[in-house]
Amino acid sequence: MPVDLSVVEGDYFRDLLAQPDALRDTLEQLNESKELRTIAARLRKRKFETVVLTGMGSSFHGLNPLLLQLTSAGYPAILVETSELIYYRRSLLNAHSLIIAVSQSGRGAEMTRLLKENRGRASIIAVTNTPDSPLARRCNAVVLTRAGEEFSVSCKTYVCALLALKFLGDQLCGVPYDRTKRELHGVVRPVTHYLAHWKDYVQSMLPRLEGVRQLFLVGRGPSLAAVGTGALILKESTQFPSEGLSSAAFRHGPYEMVGPETFVMIFAGDAKTRELNERLQQDIRSNKGRAELVAQDAGECAYCLPKVSTGILPVMEILPVQMLTLALAVTKGSEPGKFRLASKITTTE
Repeated sequence: MPVDLSVVEGDYFRDLLAQPDALRDTLEQLNESKELRTIAARLRKRKFETVVLTGMGSSFHGLNPLLLQLTSAGYPAILVETSELIYYRRSLLNAHSLIIAVSQSGRGAEMTRLLKENRGRASIIAVTNTPDSPLARRCNAVVLTRAGEEFSVSCKTYVCALLALKFLGDQLCGVPYDRTKRELHGVVRPVTHYLAHWKDYVQSMLPRLEGVRQLFLVGRGPSLAAVGTGALILKESTQFPSEGLSSAAFRHGPYEMVGPETFVMIFAGDAKTRELNERLQQDIRSNKGRAELVAQDAGECAYCLPKVSTGILPVMEILPVQMLTLALAVTKGSEPGKFRLASKITTTE
C-alpha cells in the first residue's frame, strides 16, 4: 500500500524540485572572462607553486572532482578545509599560491577570515552564489552560480557549484569553451527526468530502511563529492547519524559494524575502481548488511543514474542521496530540512 508522502513536501522539498531551473539559470551565467583567462594563462605557464582548493561543508566536498582534474593535468593542487587553512596552513597564503574558494553565501565566518588573513597576497578565484558578497568583491576572478534563494540544506547551490567547478576546471586546463558548453548543457534534462519520479523512488527505499540504525555512504575518486556531501545533508535534513568515507577507509574499521541494522550506499564510480566497489557491496550483503550500488546501470531504479558524461556525473550522484533524505523523513514522520540549531549561513567559527 502506498505511504503518505505529504510530510516531506515543505520548503526543502520545493528546493529539490527546483534544481533543474537553477542549473539552467547557472548555465546561462557561465561565460569566459578576461580575469579568468589571465589566471588560467599564468597557471599553464607554471606561475603558481600550489593551487589551494578550499571551502566548508558541501562547498568543500564538492571540490573533489576539480582536485582530480587539476592533478591529472599535472598541476600541484591540494584540498584544504578553510577552517584549517586560516589557522594551521596560513603559509599557503602567499604570492605563489592560487586559491579557489567556494562559498554559497560568500560571507561565512571562515571565508570572511580567509579574506582578512590573505590581504591580497594569494590570487583568489571565487565560486559563489552571491555576487555582492565579500568573497565576490575581493577576489581576482569570480565564477557565479544562479541557484537563487535556498531554504536550508544545500541542494540547488550544491549542484550549481558542481557545474561551475566543472566549467572552471575546463577553463584552467585549456578545454575549448564550446566543448565544455556542450557537455554542461547535457545536465538539465536527466536531472529533470530523475526528479519527476521522486515518489516512486522514495516508496521503493522505505522497506530497506526498516530497522536501520547505521548509515554509511562510500565511494572513490570523484564520487567522494557525493559521499561527503551526502552524509552531511542526511544529518542536516533528517538528524539521522550518517558517515561518509572512501570505500577503502570503510574496509579499515567501520566494516566491522556491518550487520542487519547497517545500510551502505556505494557509489560505483568509473571503471578504474568499479570492481572494487562492487566487491564491497557483495561482501556487505554476504554478512547480512544492506548495500545498494549507485550506478548508471544499477538494478534498482532509485539508485540508477541517468546516462551522462563523466564530467557531470557528480551532479547525478547526489540525487539518490536526496531521495534518501526524503525517505528517512517519512520513516520519522517529520518534515526534512527544517533547521533546529543551525542556520543557512554559518557566521560563528
